[in-house]
Amino acid sequence: MQQPDGLTAGIDLSRPSAARVYDYFLGGAHNFEVDRQLAEQIAAMTPHLPATMRAGREFLRRAVRVLLDAGIDQFLDIGSGIPTVGNVHEVAQEADPKARTVYVDIDPVAVSHSRDLLAGNDLTGVLHADLREPARILAGARESGLIDFGRPVGILLAGVVHFVLDTDRPGDLLATLRAAAAPGSHLVLSHSTFEDQPPEMLDAQRLSARTATEITLRSRAEITGFFGDWTLLEPGLVHLPLWRPDPPSDVDPHPERFGAFGGVARHDPAAG
Repeated sequence: MQQPDGLTAGIDLSRPSAARVYDYFLGGAHNFEVDRQLAEQIAAMTPHLPATMRAGREFLRRAVRVLLDAGIDQFLDIGSGIPTVGNVHEVAQEADPKARTVYVDIDPVAVSHSRDLLAGNDLTGVLHADLREPARILAGARESGLIDFGRPVGILLAGVVHFVLDTDRPGDLLATLRAAAAPGSHLVLSHSTFEDQPPEMLDAQRLSARTATEITLRSRAEITGFFGDWTLLEPGLVHLPLWRPDPPSDVDPHPERFGAFGGVARHDPAAG
């Protein structure tokens, strides 16, 4: 397959990418035919999936605003995908023009596009790294000069931990990230679940095995464990539309249909 102009040579465009499929569902322009074909297959099986993607993005935006209100002015967005309109740095800098954001993604195309789109914004950085290498992410964030782990930081893991297999010990990976964060830091996490889901949702999950990043659906209890002993903010770990909806009346009558839980936790001084 011919490489589109501006893309890094050596990127395999014969296989769909989870980041580019996600971009397609969000209405982005940074995806290819192989991604669109898989996206349409998944959407045919789960018609609500595009809405689920948007619900995940809206949850992230609401969470970032809560962190800003708590005084957080630096964000480490792991598994960020391709920046789209209303992404983390835009939400943060609208409230605080000096807010800093480091985006991290495993997909080289997502990273390439991110660097192009963020060129000229000195308060943003992009790392090509894998969540399964948290020490490398932490080191890269420090070296960027944008993240000071001696101060409270917002660690954002929106829709990414479900791409980590159980054999890769996701609990240990998140514990490493939490251990690097100062008291007052917050962890934002959303994760796909099998709870309350119809059979077609589970069938669509099996299609994810065709990408380089297979999805592992987990229970509410398993996902809650990823926050460690940090303090979950109200309303706890809930279906995405139920996490501090804005306005409060704007809640889908069947929030479970979005297939994911979301929550935010704070690192209190007494926590380990």
